[in-house]
Amino acid sequence: MDFPKLFDVKGKVVLVTGGSRGIGLMIATGFVQSGANVYITSRSAHVCTKVAKELNTLGPGRCFSIPANLQDLEEVKRLVKELEKREKHLDVLVNNAGATWGETIEDYPDSAFEKVINLNLKRVFSLTQACLPLLKANAVPSRPSSVINIGSIDGLKVPTQETYAYSASKAGLHHLTSHMAVKLGPDSITVNAIAPGAFPSKMMQATLDAFSDIIIASIPVGRLGSPEDIAGTCIYLSSRAGQYTTGAIIKVDGGVVVGGKL
Repeated sequence: MDFPKLFDVKGKVVLVTGGSRGIGLMIATGFVQSGANVYITSRSAHVCTKVAKELNTLGPGRCFSIPANLQDLEEVKRLVKELEKREKHLDVLVNNAGATWGETIEDYPDSAFEKVINLNLKRVFSLTQACLPLLKANAVPSRPSSVINIGSIDGLKVPTQETYAYSASKAGLHHLTSHMAVKLGPDSITVNAIAPGAFPSKMMQATLDAFSDIIIASIPVGRLGSPEDIAGTCIYLSSRAGQYTTGAIIKVDGGVVVGGKL
């Protein structure tokens, strides 16, 4: 038993979607600082490239930019082709890119529902499917590849905001995670979901600006999530420590779902 290397991800090849900001950036930073070779993707080529350069100053790992608009299936395919030009295998896929939309139930637009479900659920399946040859290429039972889907506690409980498509997409993503875990286990690929609570991200910024005191008061541990909280969970799932964990929905929420006041 090699405890010193239990959480080692040095040299692993990692793809983080939506890796240029928010939770995705937290995760990418954690992997780079732990010695992994990390590819990040986002819609903006300028931002994606800029962030990759900044992460490369942190070391000891490396960060590379492959911009892509994951709403578009052809862009998903292009992303994977670009990755295949650079790598022979993929150890970790973090499906983090997502969107939300808030509107009253009477006025919620069909186009917004479609957009959110497409990116948060459908394209997670599309990208995982397209990455399967890379994920299988280096995977063995003693060293499985890892798919990590970023869900949400809003997929486990009814949120206070009227974000109908978002909560539905995350609940669906949690179940998709379980389904893929059963199917891909024999291929030495683990599939898990993380359900984050409140983290300081661009997606949550407007809500935090308006209700931060109320939100923090509702969290049993009394604080927002930190980069270490989310990145550490991803590193656990990607390392030797997490090789026997698959099909799990891991709440990283400070206790909100089980004991929060909201």
